[in-house]
Amino acid sequence: MEGKMAVISGFSGAGKGTIVRRLLETYPEDYVLSVSKTTRKPRKGEEEGVHYFFVTRERFEEEIGAGKFIEHAEFNGNYYGTPLDWVTAQQEAGKNVILEIEVQGALQVKERFPDAVLIFVTPPSMRELVRRLLGRGSETPEDIRNRLEIAAVRECRLMTDYDYIVVNDDLDLCVEDVRSMIAGTYEKTDVTGLIARISDEIQNILESGELKL
Repeated sequence: MEGKMAVISGFSGAGKGTIVRRLLETYPEDYVLSVSKTTRKPRKGEEEGVHYFFVTRERFEEEIGAGKFIEHAEFNGNYYGTPLDWVTAQQEAGKNVILEIEVQGALQVKERFPDAVLIFVTPPSMRELVRRLLGRGSETPEDIRNRLEIAAVRECRLMTDYDYIVVNDDLDLCVEDVRSMIAGTYEKTDVTGLIARISDEIQNILESGELKL
């Protein structure tokens, strides 16, 4: 049986990477993570071909023209894209392929592959998100404000186009929920109120200036 394609997106710092790693570690026979290409510089600890394929902007644009991506998007000044051939081969081998990408690319995938499952990860609150981002120590308060502005302008608006939204509060429960969502056995609920609350929390943080930039 051909594997499914699942797209997992979320706010930076929501823990989507942790969820994906746990899913792959717990069920290695069922899932594989697509490795994206990007034009951004590697972060500390990131490995070529493991976390991303790091290429120049010129190389990336050449591959766009050659139709080598399932999706591609420019986010925060850098390109990101999912290689087509690799994903197709994994699905044919029966693996469920997870794409950990941002919202613009996710919607490109859904347009080309309507059967793809789109899942958006959010923390229990936006204040918790800020706490996590500050705790990472890899971003300045200005970087965090930029990410919150992106969340307010782009991500909240597009969350309604996702098949599921999962709140990353209890990691173990969240992983099992995501597994059920990919399998198609998770019961959908109305998330309109949740999205509105998230949007309001982001605006309150940005307007309060509590990051003290």
